Amino acid sequence: MSEQAKKKGFFSRLFTGDAPPPAAEEKSEASPSQTTPAEPASHTPQPEAKPADAAETAEREPVAVAPPASPPAPDDPVEASPAKAPAPAEADATPAPLTSAPAEKKTSWFSRLKTGLGRTSSKLSDGITGLFTKSKLDADTLDDLEDLLIQADLGVETSMRITAALSQGRYQKGISADDVRQVLAAEVARVLEPVARPLEISAANKPHVVLMVGVNGTGKTTTIGKLAQRYAREGKKVMMAAGDTFRAAAIDQLKVWGQRSGATVVSRDVGADASGLAFDALKQAQTEGYDLLLVDTAGRLQNKQALMDELEKVIRVLQKLDPTAPHDVLLVLDATTGQNALNQVDVFRQRAGVTGLVLTKLDGTARGGIIVAIAERSGLPVHAIGVGEGIDDLQPFAAHAFAKAIADVA
Repeated sequence: MSEQAKKKGFFSRLFTGDAPPPAAEEKSEASPSQTTPAEPASHTPQPEAKPADAAETAEREPVAVAPPASPPAPDDPVEASPAKAPAPAEADATPAPLTSAPAEKKTSWFSRLKTGLGRTSSKLSDGITGLFTKSKLDADTLDDLEDLLIQADLGVETSMRITAALSQGRYQKGISADDVRQVLAAEVARVLEPVARPLEISAANKPHVVLMVGVNGTGKTTTIGKLAQRYAREGKKVMMAAGDTFRAAAIDQLKVWGQRSGATVVSRDVGADASGLAFDALKQAQTEGYDLLLVDTAGRLQNKQALMDELEKVIRVLQKLDPTAPHDVLLVLDATTGQNALNQVDVFRQRAGVTGLVLTKLDGTARGGIIVAIAERSGLPVHAIGVGEGIDDLQPFAAHAFAKAIADVA
């Protein structure tokens, strides 16, 4: 039918009042996605509302609302309703029954990592495929590749080394997109291998004190809960200090994790002094022989002088009881922040003595390459990364597995 006829038919229906034919049904019954293993079954117990990340974005203003009778929705979407015993895998915002065992829970870590990094690897892989359609390399193609890598937040130095490697040797005769991905994976692994070190809890420290720091909304409280449950499973006696005393939700969130893991939670009323809480928690942990003390802190922007001063005070107070504490200061970074994460590393390292990094929310961004730029620039150990909402989606960082996943190679 011609365009004129189509328009005539439209105006005819318009003025005669005839209803247009119904549009085709768009809703389809899609099969469950493999990237959401915690999709609830019909018998899902105690579902909870999925919270917004903005719950941790407020700047340290006391919350006047008293904690509700039941634990509120946490600051990160990983949290589920409390359970009396540790669950074999963490639940999503709409948790699956603890008695069920979906196939996704048996998926290997590399499969979850590759799925989580899908947005980053897809952007890189599609760009590489689009560039390398010629039989031979030329300067323009290499420049375009360098731009692509920089836009993926891999960092200028790493991007330049990759293009330099491609311009040498056998690649002068021609190269395929698969060859480029292999070179990308090899170079990323080379940069990341020196910083891929798991968090080590020393038995010489009773307790080993880990202080968690970071800006608002990165997932510090959730990360503490996951670490507590992991180390409790290994048989360690774990305590958590609810040092984000300005958010009732953060306090209750750690209490939920304590119920799950069996870890002790030390908390105070909303608005209590965070440094005093840290002091009391460490004193109790020393007296009662705990192996690990995880200290939460409120989110703070790295450019807020007063809040950074308060963080330094927490460290000084801990050192009154143990001059070597905290034994680890972990900076939790949100991968979706991209290049701003580099500035966070610099400031928190200077003010709080950051000793290692945890990178979260890699599954929610196409900027997963930022970890390469951070490693290249800071050299700080990357202890763990998160690519999902379940407890098993936070794992020790493995350089080669990450490199293969981000480059989309087997």
